Amino acid sequence: MAENELRYDSMVEEALRGVVGKALTHVAKHGLPGEHHFYITFRTDDPGVMVPDHLRQRYPGDMTIVLQHQFWGLDVGADKFSVTLTFSDVPEQLTVPYAAVVAFADPSVRFGLQFDVADGQGKASPGEVPQDSSSEPAIGGANQSTPGESPPEDATPAAADSSENVVPLDSFRRK
Repeated sequence: MAENELRYDSMVEEALRGVVGKALTHVAKHGLPGEHHFYITFRTDDPGVMVPDHLRQRYPGDMTIVLQHQFWGLDVGADKFSVTLTFSDVPEQLTVPYAAVVAFADPSVRFGLQFDVADGQGKASPGEVPQDSSSEPAIGGANQSTPGESPPEDATPAAADSSENVVPLDSFRRK
């Protein structure tokens, strides 16, 4: 690709990652409104992702967290966010650059975004977007309440299909 070509696919993806940041910023300031909750899938092996070693070993590729009932210290920056969740009743802080996010969903309003993230081998790696609030979190907990409750360790979010409100970025990519 010539250097003087406009990369609209990259521009669109960057703008949509901004949606994730704005949603998290709103929650950090005001809490989660109503039934809203977020599924966030990210690459654990992406540069800049900070997770405890035992979680990185357990989830060597993608990891899904849910911000709903128990989370603390949500700190949202321009290019990353940090949050503390409980895993097996142990609080753990995670730091995730937006560039590592594979999928973002708010099942309460059937909204989801999927991103392509290079996996180090130059291949795209799509994420799954849960579609309903009956899905259990893959790991972690969420929403600013009291510690002690954590989701089942073997719970996984529902598999995604290409339904309404999911914006696949492949349609913007040059073939």
